[in-house]
Amino acid sequence: MSDVNNTLPSSLWSTINRRSGLALLFASAVAVGSLMAPHASFAEDKKAIKVGIISGEDEDVWRVVVSQAVEKGLTIETVVFNDYTQPNEALERGEIDANAFQHQPYLDNQIKTQGYHIVRVGYTGVWPIGLYSKKYKAVADLPEGAVIGVPNDPSNEGRALRVLQNEGVIKLKDGTGILATTADIAENPKKVEIKELDAGIVGRSVEDLDAAVVNTDWALKSGLTPDNRIAQEPIADNPYRNFIAVKVGNENEAWVKTLVASYQNEAVKAEFDKVYKGTGLSAY
Repeated sequence: MSDVNNTLPSSLWSTINRRSGLALLFASAVAVGSLMAPHASFAEDKKAIKVGIISGEDEDVWRVVVSQAVEKGLTIETVVFNDYTQPNEALERGEIDANAFQHQPYLDNQIKTQGYHIVRVGYTGVWPIGLYSKKYKAVADLPEGAVIGVPNDPSNEGRALRVLQNEGVIKLKDGTGILATTADIAENPKKVEIKELDAGIVGRSVEDLDAAVVNTDWALKSGLTPDNRIAQEPIADNPYRNFIAVKVGNENEAWVKTLVASYQNEAVKAEFDKVYKGTGLSAY
């Protein structure tokens, strides 16, 4: 560089230096301006969002939520999924802005195993999980060696096993947490066989089993009724309340507050009660 500098006339070199300095000042001004200017994804409140829900009865409930949101200036597009593994993945990837389908034990397990950055922002409802049978009218009637189906995902399997424990069918090891598995069974006086099945299949398999613990939404989809339910988990202090969830960092956004308010109101509660016929309860 020093050889080139020495060959240039001093006036030309001075001009180049001035131009370089101006270019540097302009670049600095642009950089500062871009930092100070509001970025669309952070400063502008969303007016249209996508919310992931599970197919079935909840679609009817969310039609009312959508109409409530419109009155509050928020447009909601519901994205319907067919199983529990999809909505959190879609939320983590940014394909949707929120979802509404899960309880805290399920999300805790998903965060632990999948590394998701998702947080609860507002409760929706609770669907007490139940033990169903088309062969027996009471838990006491279950024979020795009965085959009982349970959901195979970690949170719902633990939930199902606690229903069986509450009814005296099995006893779990002391200190077992909410994510219990069949390996945590300490006592099995009736020598029942626990059959682990996909949550969407276990309800449809009741006729082939002696009994099965089924999530309420899948029970409805499978044609099961309260008459088929021979036991149910306690409702008081239930840790399995479902909620609306968003990505970490969005929980304090104005659109999130509008979304939650669009769900937590009397119009939505009335539709919820109509759709779920008492099998689910509003929980906020």
